[in-house]
Amino acid sequence: MWIKVCSRVKSRSSRWHRKRTDCFQTLLLLSTRGPTGRFLELWSYSKLLLKSLYFNSLSNSDTLLDCAFEPVYWIVDNVTRWFGVVFVTLVILLTTSVVVIIYLFVLPTILSAYPLHWVVWHLCCGHWLLVMVVFHYYKATTTSPGHPPKDKVHIPSVSICKKCITPKPARTHHCSICNTCVLKMDHHCPWLNNCVGHFNHRYFFSFCLYMTLGCIYCSISSRELFLEAYSAIESYYMTPPPMETLRETTAHKCIIFLWVLTSSVAVALGGLTLWHVILISRGETSVERHINRKETRRLREKGKVFRNPYHHGNMNNWKLLLGVEKRSHWFTRVLLPSSHLPNGDGIMWDWTFSRRDPMAI
Repeated sequence: MWIKVCSRVKSRSSRWHRKRTDCFQTLLLLSTRGPTGRFLELWSYSKLLLKSLYFNSLSNSDTLLDCAFEPVYWIVDNVTRWFGVVFVTLVILLTTSVVVIIYLFVLPTILSAYPLHWVVWHLCCGHWLLVMVVFHYYKATTTSPGHPPKDKVHIPSVSICKKCITPKPARTHHCSICNTCVLKMDHHCPWLNNCVGHFNHRYFFSFCLYMTLGCIYCSISSRELFLEAYSAIESYYMTPPPMETLRETTAHKCIIFLWVLTSSVAVALGGLTLWHVILISRGETSVERHINRKETRRLREKGKVFRNPYHHGNMNNWKLLLGVEKRSHWFTRVLLPSSHLPNGDGIMWDWTFSRRDPMAI
């Protein structure tokens, strides 16, 4: 094999050597031609000589584009890594501000004006959502997504990571921001300053779900207060302006801030949560979604059908993600905070096919 490679390199170098020799011979013949033709041919042969210095038969437009954008990729990766701390701090500050506004301005109104059964409902539902949001966000940010063991050589792998130079098990991908391979990588979330992988995928989805429900709850609960505060804010521009205390004006502005923030987050995060609901139901991650689409088109051209090997049915996919093994787990592991580990180690995956549903037919 090395002899073939060396012969190829030698033949390639000799070929360019012959071209350079021909160029120099042609340059000597240019002296007998006119000045215009001499200049044009000199320019064309100069470009040929320049290309001979860096020509590579393996290079193409994609390689040149990657090389040109490599500084941009490096800046994005490093900026995202450092801005992750800023994003996590921003999430904590905004969530804390919402909780403080509810305790100072919304909850007193509920306790004084609502019937007893509505008071109990708001106290129980609001605090349950708050506990679930805080718990799952803390676990999603602090739990490692999982990485392939580097000390074990004999692990089942499908390829070798070109950057880590280590075996890559199935569903494992390299994160350029964390600069390491992640088991069942979904994506790198800057709002968590962490990758979403095998061991914290459930925490990430639960945080998105309960944060969306919490924002919807706050938006609906403060709707009447928002309308009153908005009307009061508009009356400030009347002549003469109404006599309002500092506490009242502060309350009006805080209620408007609360409603606008929770409504915006509910719409944006609700869309992201719905997207992950679709992915989980299909047994895919965000990375696998793009890979499977390309594979589907490739097999379609060959007259075959692609089947996702990790799709075990909609309900079974949810049970695998949430760690539900019996009916009581829907309450203890889904509706209550739970630190149970996911099924499997993220290296070995259960590939079960039936004759009626092969991966590619």
